[in-house]
Amino acid sequence: MITVVLPPHLRTLAHVSGDVEIELSEKPTMRSLLDAIEARYPMLQGTIRDHATNERRAYVRFFACEQDLSHEPLDTPLPAAVVSGAEPFFIIGAIAGG
Repeated sequence: MITVVLPPHLRTLAHVSGDVEIELSEKPTMRSLLDAIEARYPMLQGTIRDHATNERRAYVRFFACEQDLSHEPLDTPLPAAVVSGAEPFFIIGAIAGG
């Protein structure tokens, strides 16, 4: 099981109170993980990735194993520690301002 930590606004939208656990039946990549999250929580479709392009939304970041994975291709394999459940996959809502 892969543990995914969602930001508070996405937890509220998905009606969950904590981390979510996702099991992947295919190759564990960021794309397959995001596909599984959106399949399980359809109300999150379009909030993490753009509907048309599947590109990460500008103010959403991905982290795992103390690494920023936000600019990695979606077909990048997930770190082994995330796949084994030893480390969580973080989806972070970034904040901008001046």
